[in-house]
Amino acid sequence: MPAPRSFILIAILFLLWNLMGLASFMMQYLMDLNELAKTDPYTARIFAAMPGWLWLIFAVAVLVGTAGAIALLLRRRSAVPLFLLSLIAVVAQFGYTFLATDLIAVKGVVVATAFPIFIFIMAILQWRYATAQAGKGVLR
Repeated sequence: MPAPRSFILIAILFLLWNLMGLASFMMQYLMDLNELAKTDPYTARIFAAMPGWLWLIFAVAVLVGTAGAIALLLRRRSAVPLFLLSLIAVVAQFGYTFLATDLIAVKGVVVATAFPIFIFIMAILQWRYATAQAGKGVLR
């Protein structure tokens, strides 16, 4: 089945979104915490205390999301489980962040949750879009 006109544009936007996530991961992982502590000591402490397994989940979220976007662009059904795995990793990552830290108390609910909620919504949208396109026969 031919892809809708908007398909390529949406797939490219998803890829760009995921590449930004990948860049964000790299910047956070490689960040100089001493420099960050000069401007935001709380965030520097949170990053320093972040367990290795949580960094791994963050990496899975962005790497698998990027792979899902590439699969979508190539019209592969594998985009569906890749986006689902990325969504699960996003939930695990932010679930830990909000339940195991005092981030909301320190930063405030709006500042602490606004962008993570947007990331969560994007992860759902990507998975649902890929699922819908697979159901229509656009993905093979």
